[in-house]
Amino acid sequence: MSLYLFALLAFLTLAGGLGVVSTRNVVHAALYLLLSLLAVAGIYLILFAEFLALVQVLIYGGAVVIVVLFAIMLTRSSEYPRISDNRQWPLALVAALGLLGVLAAAFLAAPIQITQLQSPDFTALSGSLFTKWAVPFEIASLVLLVALIGAIIIARAGKNER
Repeated sequence: MSLYLFALLAFLTLAGGLGVVSTRNVVHAALYLLLSLLAVAGIYLILFAEFLALVQVLIYGGAVVIVVLFAIMLTRSSEYPRISDNRQWPLALVAALGLLGVLAAAFLAAPIQITQLQSPDFTALSGSLFTKWAVPFEIASLVLLVALIGAIIIARAGKNER
């Protein structure tokens, strides 16, 4: 049963990722990103990593997508009518297919190991989160804050020119 659920969630993750890169509407791309991130949270639940699933939903599914949507809504998208058109997409397609080939070969060459499922040690996880990963987490939050402030400044500058 969990194999079928994993296959469904993996398909939703890949479909969301494909939707992000293939759509021309930026808001739709953000919604596809949300679908992909929620499917990854479902995969974490299958692996009995409830904490990681909760972090995935709250941090990535909530905060990051909301900041992306705010930045999209606050910038002047009418000035960039065809920003998604790029003549280098065939090169990107070849690079993506090459990466798919390397990952598929690595996946097929690795032996399948069956292990006993276990829950992570939350004491060690929280200690690592607040010591080793505290600075990168704060840097990422500052980058998102600067992006949001930049979008507000760009949006206000357009209103003063009119």
